[in-house]
Amino acid sequence: MEIRPNDRRLAWEGAISVEHEGEWSQAWRVPHLERGLYPQALVERAEMPAGVRLAFRTDSTTVAGVVESQAEAAPLDLYVDGEWIGSAPLVGSDHFRFEGIDAHGPKRERTFELWLPQFGPFRLRSLELSDGATLTRHKDERKRWVTYGSSITQCRTAASPSQTWPGVVARGHDLHLTCLGYGGQCHLDSMIARMMRDRAAEYLSMCVGINIYGANSLSERSFGPGIIGFVRIVREKHPETPFVVMSPIFSPPREEVQNKVGFTLQGMREEVRAAVEALRAAGDKHVHYVNGLEVFGADLGHLLPDELHPGAEGYKVMGKNFLERVAKRYFT
Repeated sequence: MEIRPNDRRLAWEGAISVEHEGEWSQAWRVPHLERGLYPQALVERAEMPAGVRLAFRTDSTTVAGVVESQAEAAPLDLYVDGEWIGSAPLVGSDHFRFEGIDAHGPKRERTFELWLPQFGPFRLRSLELSDGATLTRHKDERKRWVTYGSSITQCRTAASPSQTWPGVVARGHDLHLTCLGYGGQCHLDSMIARMMRDRAAEYLSMCVGINIYGANSLSERSFGPGIIGFVRIVREKHPETPFVVMSPIFSPPREEVQNKVGFTLQGMREEVRAAVEALRAAGDKHVHYVNGLEVFGADLGHLLPDELHPGAEGYKVMGKNFLERVAKRYFT
């Protein structure tokens, strides 16, 4: 049974917008009709559906799809009623297929979640279910978490889209995830703050500093005020939502080496802490500072293949640490 990608019974959970164009549909992590208002490099990352899940309810024992082939793309994961079924590679392929899903159990409608690739664009041309299968829209009533960050939040090198650190946290804490991790593009843009402000959320977080260090995009004069301004914009519609602001994780070559504007990662952590303390002193008791070293410190340096980004195992460990040391403390 073929399903068109713009079928209203399909929910593109975690997407900021969905573009339906002719024969395909694509999830975006910015409003695609306004993408001209964002830096082009950020737009290129925003068309990669990190954290987005295509969700629906069906009694099908098969789910397959036709996609636009990509030279570079992470795989796709399938979960049914929260249980991992498998991953399907997408590089150089125009289709994916999962068969024999609980084929020998009682026929019943279950929740299917296709975790879309965290790296590489994804355009769906059609979805296929078993002949005569039911299809109804899934209503996700989990508490909503929106998280913002860099490539370390987009997690290109994670084993699969559900194994990114935000994916590990969302599954472990039963959260509805919106991932705003943009490789190379976490620079406290006010348009991203406005977007976070306008999203429904019970929990908020961001990890800031590493892209700003690498691009020398903010100085000691502007970094702290940038954090404060970003949080205050989000607070216009989320005045009491728990908001975790995390400083950079460990990166050996950057800890004590100054960039072109005089920042080290050690110095940036102090700036992030001071900005959060200023917000709390001004009355915001629901914003919380987390030192990135608590989540991924020097003891995990062997899980940084390029001394900057965690590898597949590193992202799993980072997710477990954030879940235990941050989510279970502040996302309650």
